[in-house]
Amino acid sequence: MVLHSVLSVLSSHDVEVAETLIGVLNFLLIFLAARTLAELLVRLHLPTIVGELLAGVLIGASGLHLLVPPSTHSHLNEGLVSLISALASIPPEAVPDLYYETFPSLQAVATLGLYALLFLTGLESELEELVAVGVQAFTVAMAGVVLPFALGTFGLMALFQVELIPAIFAGASMTATSIGITASVFGELGYLKTREGQIVIGAAVLDDILGIVILAVVVALATGGNLEIAPIVKLVVAATVFVVLAIVLSRTAAPAFDWVIDRLKAPGAVVVASFVILVLCCFIATAIGLEAALGAFAAGLILSSSKNNHAIQQSVLPIVTLFATIFFVLVGAGMDLSVINPLDPASRSALVVAGFLVVVAIVGKIAAGWAFWIDKPTNRLVVGLGMMPRGEVGLIFLGLGTSAGLLSPSLEAAVLLMVISTTFLAPLLLRLVLKDKTPGGGNSIPDDVAANPVGLV
Repeated sequence: MVLHSVLSVLSSHDVEVAETLIGVLNFLLIFLAARTLAELLVRLHLPTIVGELLAGVLIGASGLHLLVPPSTHSHLNEGLVSLISALASIPPEAVPDLYYETFPSLQAVATLGLYALLFLTGLESELEELVAVGVQAFTVAMAGVVLPFALGTFGLMALFQVELIPAIFAGASMTATSIGITASVFGELGYLKTREGQIVIGAAVLDDILGIVILAVVVALATGGNLEIAPIVKLVVAATVFVVLAIVLSRTAAPAFDWVIDRLKAPGAVVVASFVILVLCCFIATAIGLEAALGAFAAGLILSSSKNNHAIQQSVLPIVTLFATIFFVLVGAGMDLSVINPLDPASRSALVVAGFLVVVAIVGKIAAGWAFWIDKPTNRLVVGLGMMPRGEVGLIFLGLGTSAGLLSPSLEAAVLLMVISTTFLAPLLLRLVLKDKTPGGGNSIPDDVAANPVGLV
């Protein structure tokens, strides 16, 4: 109440100056930290996405508290508060409130980066290859969901006496695969268009669909609602039809898109028209109860057969390079590692549970790499490791469980460590496994992928 009274006496000019300073400083911190660590990791022959995640941890809730998402409930860095207060001529106690009011704008930009990345991933997907590995992608996705979920849920109940609902929630959090992180890593390593890359991307899309269904079921369980089969079946059917329709439209809608592009003369026609398709697909996906991220990927699939594909990639790539960086830094910034401090006696039980979850999360996804039959040489370990990172999808599950009060502090910390571990380990292990290997079992990397990998973010 006192804080709102302080804000009410500030002039609109002072508030505008403070909000502008906060926004500019956030961008400055993100890009400086991300680029510095990315440059360091490139010299160590590690994926730059790891540097972006580490940059978020460094300046975020687990580090300097310079970039603090509201969901972490952490205090803002005092030095940053004092600086903004002095420059904007406002009381220090008003700065945090203004900071958290402006943060959704930063998150919106980060979301745009995620959608652009998934859109680019869809553009670079070879539909013939994606369809060709459809059966393999389905079995990998099913194994990657069932194994971690079953082992995690029943293991927590049997070994740690965790109650049913929290155990189901923790198990569900391990079913996810972050398609954004996976696509970035495979793009950077030049593996996106390989057989392994297409299987993983297809399986990650299916995991996203299955994750939506599991999330709906778990929420219904947690809130005491009735589990009705009809809405769940409707959701599955809608998601399946949506993806299949996107693949069909790549053959019919892409020529129509090219026809329109050929008749547009204003500068920037390609990127603007592409983003119209992107936004429209995100809108439709959300309207029918699916994730907008799935719509972004579908938009890329639709335009993947366009004769302007290369031009679209060239126009979208700078947007991905800038805004996807913000997304990955925010993922790191939202990780609060203080809850898993091994020096704190209260955290040790969480570390034991976390160790179990990390092992199950890794083994469950890697085992999925062997859950398909194919008569062509395929690196199954690469498929399993590609399915490993939980990233932002795992954090969404964790955030929902925390807000609903379903998880104990130790279980919450354990799930967080599982998400962090799989997110960081997957790029490192993929780099190690693929070191000095040619993508596609000896096939050369396509020139456009080598020149413009998704991993530039």
